[in-house]
Amino acid sequence: MLRANYKTLTTKPLCFLILYFVSVFAHAGAFERLFAPEAVLQEAWLAHDESSTQKIDHHHWNDFLARHVKQDSQGINRVTYASVSEPEQRALQSYINAMQNIPISRFSRDEQLAYWINLYNAVTVNVVLMHYPVASIRDIDISPGFFSDGPWGKKLLQIENKALSLNDIEHGILRPIWKDARIHYAVNCASVSCPDLSNKAYLSAGIDQQLDEAAKQYIAHPRAVRFTDEGVVVSSIYSWFQNDFGQQEADVIKHLQKYADDEMINKLNGIQFFADDEYDWSLNDASVKAP
Repeated sequence: MLRANYKTLTTKPLCFLILYFVSVFAHAGAFERLFAPEAVLQEAWLAHDESSTQKIDHHHWNDFLARHVKQDSQGINRVTYASVSEPEQRALQSYINAMQNIPISRFSRDEQLAYWINLYNAVTVNVVLMHYPVASIRDIDISPGFFSDGPWGKKLLQIENKALSLNDIEHGILRPIWKDARIHYAVNCASVSCPDLSNKAYLSAGIDQQLDEAAKQYIAHPRAVRFTDEGVVVSSIYSWFQNDFGQQEADVIKHLQKYADDEMINKLNGIQFFADDEYDWSLNDASVKAP
């Protein structure tokens, strides 16, 4: 955190300021965390009905995932964007349209959780398909604003007469309502370093187990946690959204240990800080060979 007095800093030479900020933000994620969206509740989406037994049909999305999500030689789930046919893309859009017509406020919390995760992921894949080929989802600069980056800020959905963006779903609904760090393992940003896009749709029945499994699979992979001579290097997700995992880096380490295997638990014992964090924004495209 910045603890130095702003007025004092501004009286220093430029070279001092550069060195100061480099020392404060020792790893890249710490700086980018300043620009990571905060979880800000959109209260309209608090409405739910725990007495509801209605179920939402996600089988079209499940079928798409089964056909087009493939694990590569490095154990990363990738999407076969290049082989998605026009009829399949139209079917995906039809699924998204159907989801927009659902009065989601009338469903139970678990049904809503599965709904928002699946919808977020389906829209993300659809956006990539609409602009494919691209090297990274960050190249799809359709968000409003001069400094827009990626598609996350554009209002792509209309649900219960409210326009919603991907950012709205993740940071205005999922994170602040459920306050569950495992959501980061479920929503997929179409990037190599992102937690895997599951090859199965999330369903209310057993969603807790699905989230646990997603956490375990990601944390077991080197793009989430790896060890070097300098210490532990983690995915930048743990820096950008550190407060979702714990107040201090040591709390994030404890979170990792909760889902890690015995070997990693032992390696993480006694570690209080990250040596560094990293992230690869390359598209999770199955047609691109893993290095």
